Amino acid sequence: MKQTLILGASGQIGNMATKQLLAEGQSVIALVRDKNKLADIASDKKLRIVEVDLEQDFSQAFNDCDQVIFSAGSGGKTGADKTMLIDLWAACKAIDYAKAANVSHFIMVSSIGADDPDQGSEQMKPYLVAKHMADEHLINSGLNYTIFRPASLTDDRATGKVQTQRPSSKQEMTIHREDVARALTYAVGKPQLGGKVFELFNGSKSLSDVLN
Repeated sequence: MKQTLILGASGQIGNMATKQLLAEGQSVIALVRDKNKLADIASDKKLRIVEVDLEQDFSQAFNDCDQVIFSAGSGGKTGADKTMLIDLWAACKAIDYAKAANVSHFIMVSSIGADDPDQGSEQMKPYLVAKHMADEHLINSGLNYTIFRPASLTDDRATGKVQTQRPSSKQEMTIHREDVARALTYAVGKPQLGGKVFELFNGSKSLSDVLN
């Protein structure tokens, strides 16, 4: 059975992606540290929850999965130490586990600015360096990958309209979290998106128009 493993399924974007895939009738393995955070969907028969800390060995979660979405993150309230452990080290471990499990497609949630961390603020630099190094590890892993680098995230409802061309105005460099989740679920089952890196912004085109 083909299943999608979502790492960080209890986070905002990961939770949205989990629910979207389940709504499409797809089978999902949700990796979370606390299964109670998925209590509202835990009864779905297409969902299997794996409760484990990303700072530990979580290789068993990759058993029987065909594709992986990595949307885990340390969160904005933690320090650089947790950023390194989750956004970098856990991401690198996930990539290695996926390769060992012969996963067919690895979909990564990165960040705008990960291409050049030196251009970010001092406050953001540890986060951007972590994302940059995780992306590089994935690119060089030999896995079929798709990397999404969303702009500043907002909680507005999804419009289903995005763009991948960076706006000239910094104020326009935003993207709704739900639209990021939709981009992730759109990429599932599309190996032709492999080997590509997309920046994501609010825009006027459908996912099918810009993700190809």
